[in-house]
This record gives sequence, C-alpha cells and structure tokens, in this order.
Amino acid sequence: MASITARKNAFNQMLEQWGWFNTGLFVLNRLLAIISKGSLRLYKYNLIAQPVAKVSLLPPGRGRKIEIRLIQPHDEITRQFPRPAAAIQARFEQGAKCLVAFKDGQFIGFLWLLLGSYQEDEVRARFTPLPLNQAAWDFDVYVVPDFRLGLTFPRLWDEANRFLTGNDILWSCSRISAFNAGSLGAHARLGTVSLGNAIFFCAGRWQVTFASIPPYFHLSLNPESFPQFCLNTQGLGRTLSTEHDKPTME
Repeated sequence: MASITARKNAFNQMLEQWGWFNTGLFVLNRLLAIISKGSLRLYKYNLIAQPVAKVSLLPPGRGRKIEIRLIQPHDEITRQFPRPAAAIQARFEQGAKCLVAFKDGQFIGFLWLLLGSYQEDEVRARFTPLPLNQAAWDFDVYVVPDFRLGLTFPRLWDEANRFLTGNDILWSCSRISAFNAGSLGAHARLGTVSLGNAIFFCAGRWQVTFASIPPYFHLSLNPESFPQFCLNTQGLGRTLSTEHDKPTME
C-alpha cells in the first residue's frame, strides 16, 4: 500500500512540474524502452538561452574551496567522467572546452562550452547559436550527486561566465531535457529565455523530429542525415542581461 501511495505521489509531482503533455511523453518513453528493450526512444528538449553574467553568482569568498580547471583533451581526469570515452573524444574534436570542478583534489563536476555549432551526441541534431562570435553553446553540466546541494553548480557557472566574457560572448544557448525538472529549475535561476522545443523519436537507425522552430519536421534514415537548428539570440535585449548582472545565489 505504501508503494502504491509513493508512486501516486511521484506521478502527481510530475504532473505539477511538467504538465500532462510532458508527463505523457515521459511515461510513453518508459513504456517504449521496456517494450523495445531500448531500441525505441523518445526525447524532448527545451531550447534556451541565458545571458552571460558579468559579476559572480556567489558572494565574495563563497565556494573558494572548489577549484575549477579548464582541462586539455587527453587529461586523465576524463577517465572519471560518467560519459562514454567516444563521446568525450567527439566533443573535443568539435572544439569544445571542458571546465572541471575539484574539491580537495576530488573530481566533483564538469561543464562543457563550445564557441560554434554543436553536433549533439544523444540524438542526431546540430545546434548553431547566433549571432556568431556573440553567442555560444553550453551543454552537459554535471555535478557528482553528493555535491548537488552545494556550491559546485554556481562555481562552475562563475568560471564559465568568465571564459565566455573573455571571448566577447553575450548569450549562451543550450538544450535541456523537458523531463529534468532539477536542471530546468537551476538554469531558470540564471535568467534563461525560451527559444523553442524539439521532440525526437528514435527507432533503430530512424529518427523523426518535430520542433517548434525551423526546420519544424525532419526524417532521418541514417547517421549522415540530421536537422540543423539555428538559435538566434539577436534582439533578446539587454534588460535580462542587466538584471542578471546581480548575484542570484546565496
């Protein structure tokens, strides 16, 4: 009885956070994965942009015990990443930069940045932040579970903002799973703006994409075919950026 109550409460929480449509997609994805033993998959991404902050998210002195380091492609720390080695290599080959967080020498998280188009490694898609030289792409922000309630996330973003500012970047675009309420909430506190969404249905080598922005629909029958999304931050305005230039995390 307690198990049934717990499941009911979890379902009601999903409804409250995601709404009926996203909850339905999440349940459908779980069913498809079970029935097909993983060959059928469903993803929904929220496409967002956030202004690059010019000041620290943390008050002076907070989080200083967390060291953030920009690593090189062959750094041995990548062996501790909970990601496939092939995916990590492909990211570096695209020119992506990886900021890694350490505490007392222990790996506790990372954040990836790319000053250009990003070839997604979860589905077949390419994302291009615009205008060129003013917008970048951030992806796969990961914090070790034991440190997720601490200051690792804002420390990573403080260093990311410094890196982006040093490259004259005004906005950073990304995609976040519509089923990841924690990540959506954390990014929302950074002042994100919605640019659209996209749904990917993958069946073996086939992939069908529906999106709220061009190209709207795409059918891919092989790895060489994929939709390309241009995420334009032009005209988003300076108001959000000005508001975001204030520390928002305690």
